Amino acid sequence: MAVTFSDLHTADGLKALETHLAGKTYVSGDAISKDDVKVFAAVLSKPGAEFPNAARWYETVSAALASRFPGKAVGVNLPGAGSAPAAPAAEAAKDDDDDDLDLFGDETEDDKKAAEERAAAKASAKKKESGKSSVLMDVKPWDDETDMKKLEEAVRSVQMEGLTWGACKELLSVCVIAAYLFACDIQLKYFYVAAKLVPVGYGIKKMTIMLTIVDDLVSVDSLIEDHLTMEPINEYVQSCDIVAFNKI
Repeated sequence: MAVTFSDLHTADGLKALETHLAGKTYVSGDAISKDDVKVFAAVLSKPGAEFPNAARWYETVSAALASRFPGKAVGVNLPGAGSAPAAPAAEAAKDDDDDDLDLFGDETEDDKKAAEERAAAKASAKKKESGKSSVLMDVKPWDDETDMKKLEEAVRSVQMEGLTWGACKELLSVCVIAAYLFACDIQLKYFYVAAKLVPVGYGIKKMTIMLTIVDDLVSVDSLIEDHLTMEPINEYVQSCDIVAFNKI
């Protein structure tokens, strides 16, 4: 049975669409169809936060249309569209049986590749916008016989996207780091590239090292639990403590 929507440019019209989309991804069925395109054409812009179902649906259809029509739009003016936004949808309804244009036919390999490239570009842009943090960490060996050079090599062997061992001077939080340096008598230069060995007693030394992370990509807890204290690195590392954690 056909579903009727009216005045989708008004709050009452969007409310009806919101109710219809509760528990649904698309207007009709489990896949995007011409029904979605018609309704999308009648909605002037993305519904507000008070219409979460309609807003989600609007973004889904918008993304589908964008993937099929990747060209950059400059905008067009349609006289009378503001006062009668449902008119284009009504005209489109006359073409229900017109199969000359299939907006959602099977994707070609080129279509899939283009979609993947756009998704990768968006993900890359998001990563660039992500915040960073500088972390000061103490890495403790098992005993005084642990080879600290190999311990450092093992720690630095952990490589992942968003993780940098060391930090640039402009990325350090002066207040917290300076307090720690004063207490431990560690020279600031060690935090830019190298690690520093600090005596803790009974001939045992711990390694203090700085790292910089991209917040959305690296979890310090996971770094410690899943890498630094797991085989084979735990042959040298007993435990790790976060001394300072500062947003950059």
